[in-house]
Amino acid sequence: MKLWGGRFTEAEDALTEAFNESLSFDKRMYRQDIRGSIAHAKMLGKQSIISEEDSEAIVKGLEGILSDIEAGKLTIGGSAEDIHSFIEAELTERIGEAGKRLHTGRSRNDQVALDMKMYTRDHMDSMVEEIKELINTFEKLIDENRDTYMPGFTHLQKAQPTTLAHHMGAYKEMLLRDLSRLSDTRDRLNECPLGAGAFAGTTYPLDRDYTAKLLEFRKPTNNSMDSVSDRDYLLEYIFDLSTIQMHLSRLSEEIIIWNSNEYQFVRISDAYSTGSSIMPQKKNPDIAELIRGKTGRVYGALQSLLVVMKGLPLAYNKDMQEDKEFAFDAMDTVLDSVKLMNGMLSTITFNKTRMEDSAKRGFTNATDVADYLVRKGVPFRTAHGIVGELVLLCEEKKCALDDLTLTDYKNICDKIDEDIYDAISLETCVKNRKTTGAPGELL
Repeated sequence: MKLWGGRFTEAEDALTEAFNESLSFDKRMYRQDIRGSIAHAKMLGKQSIISEEDSEAIVKGLEGILSDIEAGKLTIGGSAEDIHSFIEAELTERIGEAGKRLHTGRSRNDQVALDMKMYTRDHMDSMVEEIKELINTFEKLIDENRDTYMPGFTHLQKAQPTTLAHHMGAYKEMLLRDLSRLSDTRDRLNECPLGAGAFAGTTYPLDRDYTAKLLEFRKPTNNSMDSVSDRDYLLEYIFDLSTIQMHLSRLSEEIIIWNSNEYQFVRISDAYSTGSSIMPQKKNPDIAELIRGKTGRVYGALQSLLVVMKGLPLAYNKDMQEDKEFAFDAMDTVLDSVKLMNGMLSTITFNKTRMEDSAKRGFTNATDVADYLVRKGVPFRTAHGIVGELVLLCEEKKCALDDLTLTDYKNICDKIDEDIYDAISLETCVKNRKTTGAPGELL
């Protein structure tokens, strides 16, 4: 069934039909399409645009279709152009003439806009819940690792000592910002386009406030032309998804590095690893690598939609059908990535001894030696140079700063005393960093 065709006298070309159809990918919006149609039918009945009898028959028929799809009794498919025509054809077959009245005062343009907004909103709500679960996992890791010492890095070089709790806390902050962005996007998204018609509204006395309320939107959209041509909310959401995926990719990169033979900071559960077809000793961090790799396709979805929208005149254009496949792919990819990251982190094992030993090597406490000298009255810039000489000595002796003898220290700076060893221990280095947001706050 086509929702158009009365003015056409020739059959649609087969390739045109295949090129034009969207049922194969927009069928996932069946819940939103049915829910939107139920709200529209109730409003039509309330406004006496159609009879209450027809309104009730439509609602009952749509509820039956939804129930049958959910139960697997009705398969979405066939020759329908899209999910909208499939549902309407099925409804008409079930309830007869009343089904043909459903589309009164509605265009496929505002129907599509509504379905996509509702699908995006529903997906966003699921994303928020999964991110909250991941944040809970980070909070558990923070609580369990307040005194798990490790090196902090800049430029992938050991820099200063920190704790695993502090490191995990950084990712928690990223995810909290992600939640804030999602909340902002949802608020702007939450305006109902239903009733905008093709782009100029309708002559029927629709109650748009009523349908907006039924569908849990904050309000109806203000401009009917913008209502059907707006995809800003989807661009915003895919940007939010891209940022979330970027955060997961950064963490994946660290897990991959920490899992390497050279680091051995972590052991990834077998449930989130794979092996090699030729090298039996291998245990590869494939899930972390795939999360990192799939980040590109999420970015690609954002770029694709930006390009689709950049030259479109008002109002609706068929180009906008291209918003769905890559948007759905980005949504699926990021939601799966969040779930997998949560599972991987929940089962990961940290080699605390190895991490602490690594922090002791690499001069991560060099800044603390300089701070020690400053407390002894040495200007920081002078102290910086003294510590540089001490590091050179350590490299010659192939030892850490902690391993230098007091004589070694005094040969370079006579202000250094026995208390240097306590001052530069990992525990002291971390504990004394108590400024807001520093790792000492967690001890």
